[in-house]
Amino acid sequence: MTAHLKIDFVSDIACPWCIIGLRALEEALAQSVDALDAEIVFQPFELNPTMPAGGQNIGEHVAQKYGSTREQSAANRAMIVGRAAELGFTMVMNDDSRIYNTFDAHRLLHWASIEGRQSALKHALFNTNFTDNADPGDHQVLIAAAAKAGLDPVTAGEVLNSGRYADEVRHAEEY
Repeated sequence: MTAHLKIDFVSDIACPWCIIGLRALEEALAQSVDALDAEIVFQPFELNPTMPAGGQNIGEHVAQKYGSTREQSAANRAMIVGRAAELGFTMVMNDDSRIYNTFDAHRLLHWASIEGRQSALKHALFNTNFTDNADPGDHQVLIAAAAKAGLDPVTAGEVLNSGRYADEVRHAEEY
């Protein structure tokens, strides 16, 4: 008998540990496919909710937020990139990488959950942010990620330009 398991995965596409954790979870679930029917539901979490448009250099951000030196930051990034590679995810993090605001990405993820494409969009957004180093706060970047995830780009643009799902995301973030 196969058991059903709903997993609420609280994460942000700007968090490198979130994609690492997701890939490790997906590997574990793939090994349990005969005994477990798992559903992953992504819940919003903003790692840096006050990040302005255009973001901030990763080295500057880590130094300000955690007090890390440039060398510590580089060593941590190398370790994170290595762990991601072990799990089959290509992550590009270097001295020029940036941290961005992800609120609009969370609004799109909420819409994608209604459309049954949340997982596909979550993966596309992780790729956009960490593999392509594109700004996930840029609406054109988000629309392209939505299209890659099999969502209608016109509707994605309407969601982004209207402010739709902002209240729902803020409410979900409270938990």
